[in-house]
Amino acid sequence: MKLFLRILDRFEEILIATLIAAATIVIFLAVVHRYGTGVSFLYPYLIQIHFSWAQELCIYMFVWMAKFGAAYGVRTGIHVGVDVLVLMLKPAYKKATILFGLFGGAFFTFVVGTMGLKFVLGLAQTDQTSPDLEIPSWIVYLCVPLGSYLMCFRFLQVAYSFWHTGELPHHDESEVEGLEALEVKATGGATLGVRQ
Repeated sequence: MKLFLRILDRFEEILIATLIAAATIVIFLAVVHRYGTGVSFLYPYLIQIHFSWAQELCIYMFVWMAKFGAAYGVRTGIHVGVDVLVLMLKPAYKKATILFGLFGGAFFTFVVGTMGLKFVLGLAQTDQTSPDLEIPSWIVYLCVPLGSYLMCFRFLQVAYSFWHTGELPHHDESEVEGLEALEVKATGGATLGVRQ
């Protein structure tokens, strides 16, 4: 099970990073193409390349990245939450309230995933395609059930961990992954080095 979770975690991170990188490259090339066609000596070469599909592709990549990024946010604890009142509760009530919130999130994302799956299965029975890329529309919308079910799983994973350990995932905004303070000099400054 731990191996499966490590593979899933890594897949999630690689998918999000790949989608962001690919969308950035496509947008950059589309902008260079748009403004490059205004340059007289580049016009004959660039006008033959068509980038009419770039905007649509980038929108789809960002939607997929957002759906899987939301699940990543649940796993790592980077979602914004207002917990002032919850932290003021007695420990038993606090634990029950947090578990209620986590199970509520799992239920909601399960419902959204199920409705999304029903929509995608219905859409797969049609010949609808996207306007510019002309790929089947059900592939575009597949991110809704996949991302929602993954987010539901992450809510349940966090709830299980919280039930047994009493700790929620917490994101430290001051920490940069891959870097750590190696030593603190007498002057108070920290030297950063790459984590091995």
